[in-house]
Amino acid sequence: MTLRVLVTNDDGIAAPGIQALARAAADRGMDVVVAAPLEEASGTSAAMNAVERDGHVVVREHPLPELPEVPAFGVAGSPGFIALIAVHGAFGPPPTVVLSGINRGANAGRAVLHSGTVGAAFTAAANGCRAMAVSLDVLSAGEATAASGGAAVAAAARVRDAERHWSTAARVALDLLPRLTAGPVESVLNVNAPDLPHGRLRGVRRGTLASFGQVQMTVAEAGHGFVRTSLAEPGQAVQPGTDLALLAEGYASVTAIRAVTEVTDVDLSGLGDT
Repeated sequence: MTLRVLVTNDDGIAAPGIQALARAAADRGMDVVVAAPLEEASGTSAAMNAVERDGHVVVREHPLPELPEVPAFGVAGSPGFIALIAVHGAFGPPPTVVLSGINRGANAGRAVLHSGTVGAAFTAAANGCRAMAVSLDVLSAGEATAASGGAAVAAAARVRDAERHWSTAARVALDLLPRLTAGPVESVLNVNAPDLPHGRLRGVRRGTLASFGQVQMTVAEAGHGFVRTSLAEPGQAVQPGTDLALLAEGYASVTAIRAVTEVTDVDLSGLGDT
């Protein structure tokens, strides 16, 4: 049976990472459809945002230059929204698997909570579809901090996209697909790969979530009627065995995560007793 795969992202339909991931899935004989935001939607988590005109969500055909045989759509909505409507048949038969990425930059540590790439995967999993989030570590913490300082720096980083090793992340992700499909549907695999040729990759390891992301947001200035934020490198050292540590050592990292789970270690006994 041919696996039906939706490829989405939060960097937008024109981002190079989504084409690399879709190409890798198509090359392995999967039935691929691509649907992603018309514009960049980073940091949207699992938001349900969409733009409507005359009561209809805006959806445009957006053929991918290198994959003319793969149906592709740009959607005026958040990645989580796109994943949700996809599993309900918005782009043809519902997918068996959602592959979200390849994100431009690592999605690591507890900061994955805010990622639109991971949010799309969480939404798919919550609606009965196995899902994986895939990211490429194209920025060091220092570069990410610098990029937050201006559009020109961020634009320069995008110019180098053609030099990035998107195929490494795509290959790691597709090799992990049997583990995803064998696992519980409510779990998501969060995959991060270093920006290296596949031949230089030291391997793939299970990484625990770092207690922080590559950068942390801080309040740089607060005044009457405004707040100005900035990004800063975390002050503490990276813990061994975490996703961030593995990336720094030249390994791809994979972490199994779940979005919303109940906990049993909070004392709620006696509630409702009379």
